[in-house]
Amino acid sequence: MTTTNDQSTTQPPVQGAPAPDEHLAVAVVRTDDHVPAVHIWRDFHASVEQVMRAHTDPDLFARWIGPHDLSTEVDVWDCRTLGSYRYVQRRGEEAYAFRGTFPEISETRIVQTFCFEDWPEAIALETATFTDLGDGRTRLHAFSLCDSFESRDGFVASGMETGVQEGYEKLDHLLSDGGPA
Repeated sequence: MTTTNDQSTTQPPVQGAPAPDEHLAVAVVRTDDHVPAVHIWRDFHASVEQVMRAHTDPDLFARWIGPHDLSTEVDVWDCRTLGSYRYVQRRGEEAYAFRGTFPEISETRIVQTFCFEDWPEAIALETATFTDLGDGRTRLHAFSLCDSFESRDGFVASGMETGVQEGYEKLDHLLSDGGPA
């Protein structure tokens, strides 16, 4: 399935958004000055279907999500519209649990709620959009709308960007190994 990158009809342009012809080998992470949100853009050398599957298949998801020094165990994974999820990331004796729901799953978009269980009052609504760039690459645009600027800033200060960068490095390896077909 081919999608366009014409965001003018679907959403307003985002300040600091990368141009469609830029090659994003690392994630571009921007906070929004007007709403408590984080935008993340990243390109992958794989089809939309492959990148989407890596986000929706629990076994694949557990292999790449988060920093290098964390392992991930998926407890609940019902990745369909109105489904839910829960996973735990571990580093030694430390454990970090995350949960949420999937209000919408389509061929090129995932909408989910996201909650770190240690901060249950800080829930984000996240939308991941996967765009075919037409040259064997897919651009991911993830938009996380937090409940407050304080929650958003805490999320960013927690090391979120390191986790994003390292997780996407692991996803690159998964995809380059012939990963999800």
